[in-house]
Amino acid sequence: MRCFVLVARHLGFSRAAAELRMSQPAVSQAVGRLERSLGVRLFDRNSREVGLSTVGKALLPYAEAMLESAAAFAEEAARLAAPGEPVVRLAYAPLAGTLAARTARRLARRRPPVGVELRQAGWRAATTALAAGEVTAAVIGAPFPRGLATAARFQVAVGHLAVPADDPLARLPEVRLDRLGRHRVILPRDRPPGGVWARLAALLPRPHRHHVVPGGIDDFAAALDLVAAGNGLLAAPDPLVRTVRRDDVRFVPLDGADLRMTYGLAWSPERVSPELMALVQAVQETLWTR
Repeated sequence: MRCFVLVARHLGFSRAAAELRMSQPAVSQAVGRLERSLGVRLFDRNSREVGLSTVGKALLPYAEAMLESAAAFAEEAARLAAPGEPVVRLAYAPLAGTLAARTARRLARRRPPVGVELRQAGWRAATTALAAGEVTAAVIGAPFPRGLATAARFQVAVGHLAVPADDPLARLPEVRLDRLGRHRVILPRDRPPGGVWARLAALLPRPHRHHVVPGGIDDFAAALDLVAAGNGLLAAPDPLVRTVRRDDVRFVPLDGADLRMTYGLAWSPERVSPELMALVQAVQETLWTR
């Protein structure tokens, strides 16, 4: 088939033989065998030139398509036979989405590259996935569960208070937590000692009314719906303030609170691999260059 296509392309056996690195008689014999097997004449030949017959012209596009398909088949088979690139599965807190995306791009540029499957997950879902081996590692907020290794810890400032746009607080240049005695503040039910929510609760004047959210607060963007609905005020991390714009919510700077959330990369020490170590390095490098 290849001999037929090349002879048709060059309209000559000599140049086709040279490209195929075969002798001219061998190419001529191959074309002859193909003609006999098909029962048709593919070329009109004389002593001085070679031309495609009417049948040859009709069959040439099919022959070219068959060769292209055969080449694609061989290429795909080679790709499937080769070992695939290593892949890590990374769960990440919604606030750490930018870090997760930049880390994935950094690992894709490595040689050899490391693929990353990203999965947004709150603290409880991420730690459950780690325990089950469903993810390689997770970027989660403190407190970090016992038994997990951690690295690349970083802090996120909580420097604003999210308030409804029509609330009088929205017109203030800043607000102090100890002046919120008459305002309801959204807090998660889970407030581990030493964490930002426990510290926030301690800074609020007493007695104080809380709007308690079951479990923890992982998706701050969704929690703004509670603020807009008038359920309470929300301490807002700086990344949320920089990335979210809503007509029904305002972010007012907090004065003197110095609240910070701690995040880090966590993984099971029983499931260490070269790909995991590459992930740890990539997260650290991403934090250093942000």
